[in-house]
Amino acid sequence: MNMQGLQLKVSGNWGHFKKPETNNNPLTHDFITKTAFIGLVGAVLGIEREKMLPLFPQLSEDLLYGVSVLNPVRKLSWGFTSSSAVSSTQQGSPKSFEFLKKPSFKVSLALMNHRSNDIFEKFIEYVREGNSVYTPVLGWHNCPANIEFISSGEFSKLKDGDFSTQSFVETDSNLHRPKLDVNFRVGFERIPTYQENFWNLPEKYKTVIYPDANNTLTINGKYFEYSENQEKWWLI
Repeated sequence: MNMQGLQLKVSGNWGHFKKPETNNNPLTHDFITKTAFIGLVGAVLGIEREKMLPLFPQLSEDLLYGVSVLNPVRKLSWGFTSSSAVSSTQQGSPKSFEFLKKPSFKVSLALMNHRSNDIFEKFIEYVREGNSVYTPVLGWHNCPANIEFISSGEFSKLKDGDFSTQSFVETDSNLHRPKLDVNFRVGFERIPTYQENFWNLPEKYKTVIYPDANNTLTINGKYFEYSENQEKWWLI
């Protein structure tokens, strides 16, 4: 069965999607993760934090997403001195945070389970009209996000064969066999796909590869096709 789908552009001046293993001097993933994107959905729709608690696992299961990188991935580090939660006058500890500069992504979203149909439909409506209840961010509170509606349509049922894509694909299993004899940068990431109690479950991380901005990978394996432009995507 085909799935209801949406494509949008998400961009900003800066972004930070923290890698959990880098707590002292946090590094960032190369692009917006699924759990960060679910948080962005909540911000657009104005869903309060306590109401998002049960919605994170629900939307992790009911939505599929994919990302294509539109700007070359560029990272810069900034130094900060953290404040003490106990006393504002107490000396904080210095930290260096890694940020994405001028991040820009094309994001595809598909509704896999109609349990979340109302949320999905409302999100499409808000994005189409350029509305947002809270300020959406690119992972960090001081990294506001711009969201632009591209189109709504359908994603096909799962297909198998040779295809070309600008989105990420999985490398954890035999789902995809990429041809990597290319003359452009190919990025590797391990990204969270499921959040419960505001914790990204380690067993739900996926390893993916992606082509840098405006480049295309040739793949043999599973894919979904988008009705509006016949683009081939992998969605997780």
